[in-house]
Amino acid sequence: MSLLDLWMLGILLTVLGVSDVGADGVSVSVMVGDSVTLHTNTEANQQKKMKWYFNDSQITEIFGNKTEICSEYECKGRFRDRLKLDHQTGSLTITNLTTTDSGLYELKILNSGNFSDKIFSISVHDVPERDEMNGKSVKEGESIALKLGEERKSNNLLLYFNYCPIAKITGDQSEICENDQCDERFKGRLKLDHWTGSLIITNIRTTDAGPYHLQINSSSFSISRVIIVLTVIAVPSLGQSSAAVAGIVGVLLLLTAAVTAVFIYRKCRARWIKIRKEDVINKQGNNLQDLSSNENTTPFISPKVNATNGIGEH
Repeated sequence: MSLLDLWMLGILLTVLGVSDVGADGVSVSVMVGDSVTLHTNTEANQQKKMKWYFNDSQITEIFGNKTEICSEYECKGRFRDRLKLDHQTGSLTITNLTTTDSGLYELKILNSGNFSDKIFSISVHDVPERDEMNGKSVKEGESIALKLGEERKSNNLLLYFNYCPIAKITGDQSEICENDQCDERFKGRLKLDHWTGSLIITNIRTTDAGPYHLQINSSSFSISRVIIVLTVIAVPSLGQSSAAVAGIVGVLLLLTAAVTAVFIYRKCRARWIKIRKEDVINKQGNNLQDLSSNENTTPFISPKVNATNGIGEH
């Protein structure tokens, strides 16, 4: 085999992720939608120049105070705003991973004329059943088991609720609710099942609704994953039901009383109007009778006119 053939074989193996990913490389298996941080395990300084490559194309650079992310148009189109670079350490974070992000990520460091590099092989898998857990509804008072996955066997795990840590698992060792806020919210309701690798939340409350994140940590990388977005359906208690029924009955009684009052008022008003009309008619009849009596009993006396002075005499 010629030198040219060996050179071509080396390039092919590098592209396929076979060479360089072994004793000196790190393999990372993630799911679609995860975020991953690739650790450099070093500190950036004025003397170091650090570059990240994806499948041999440069995507980031740190040199002194200068930081560049995706300067090329093709890189911006692929990753957009999904790349984050820690200026202090040079660690690279890729958020909301897609299957097209699978490949080789290489870190190259130039320090005082010396080169060093580190290679990560990332495989992004599409897991359809994960969508079923991302949105799950449970009734208040029920229990739920949050599956932590097989990663718990060899990594340090942190479980977050609304970005507040509620459990830490290292192998067979576990710590639950280390802070006061967590103790108050989940006190006595969290239990780790080491056989199934699940964290069980009992007596679910409406305040438990929200996203639960799992962070998988190792010396070379960290993976952040949403394992569930929980929706809690409130169940009214017996007291609340009785109060609701009593409230409805009270409203119906008030409406009935109001309708009855309006009916009585209208009936009484109609009766009053009728009496008033009869009274007026009776008064008008009495007046006519009085006038008729006066005309029959009182004679008309015409005055006599005195021819002399025009004064009438009776």
